[in-house]
Amino acid sequence: MHQRLLHFAVDSKWSHRDVRRQAARYALREPVEVWIVDDTGFLKQGKHSVGVQRQYTGSAGKVANCQLGVSLSVATRTEHLARDFELYLPELWANDEATRKDG
Repeated sequence: MHQRLLHFAVDSKWSHRDVRRQAARYALREPVEVWIVDDTGFLKQGKHSVGVQRQYTGSAGKVANCQLGVSLSVATRTEHLARDFELYLPELWANDEATRKDG
């Protein structure tokens, strides 16, 4: 069943934006009480994944080789909903076209 669910999610032709919008309509039937901005570190061994560099991450509690993602969530009295997520692109990656092409 788990495998089928993964295939359904990956192979679906639905727009992720439309699905997120519909989830927001369902969850946000109450007023938003809290907007939550959070960063998450993804530890990496190599240097070829987009955005990887040595930087501080709370996931490791120190400077480590990682990617960082920034998320925006909202919470109502009874619901919590992720609204958006973006990969943080460090200055090295943003300003170096060769590095971006290799990543």
